[in-house]
Amino acid sequence: MPSRLTTREQVWQIRARVGMGLSTRSPVTGIRQVRIAIASDHAAVSLKAALAAWLREAGHDVLDLGPEGTASVDYPDYGFKLAAAIANGSADRGIALCGSGIGISIAANRNPACRCALVCEPLSASLARIHNDANTIAMGARLIGEEMAKACVEAFLSADFAGGRHQFRVDKLSTKVPA
Repeated sequence: MPSRLTTREQVWQIRARVGMGLSTRSPVTGIRQVRIAIASDHAAVSLKAALAAWLREAGHDVLDLGPEGTASVDYPDYGFKLAAAIANGSADRGIALCGSGIGISIAANRNPACRCALVCEPLSASLARIHNDANTIAMGARLIGEEMAKACVEAFLSADFAGGRHQFRVDKLSTKVPA
């Protein structure tokens, strides 16, 4: 029986097997440069700022959808804004942050164009792209540190959708659920 994939090296092996299809790579991180929308609630403002700065340094076009400060805000408003940016083509990928990552991921997924996966480590971030064609990830600022968040973002941005047997399943996500 094969071992469970858990290490960063194994994530890289997955990516190598499915093919990268990379266009422009960042000279800093080596990952594909894309337009990224990022949004949070008040609990994740500092993580959002750190990730946005890191992504810009890596050469990505970052659309910061707020908020600016730590005054209490409602995560659904920012999840909806992020999903709209994905839906209207303002961004290729999204990063949604709140205290746990749960609420903002639910809000983002209300838009059918957004496939947001809650992740907490690089393997789930990579598999969200490879198997589920996720275009957005969510993370909990109260649950994940900055370095782990960066590792998740790197894994997410580096992976491509595998298609094949996964395509039929992903297509079902865009169909109406029978009542």
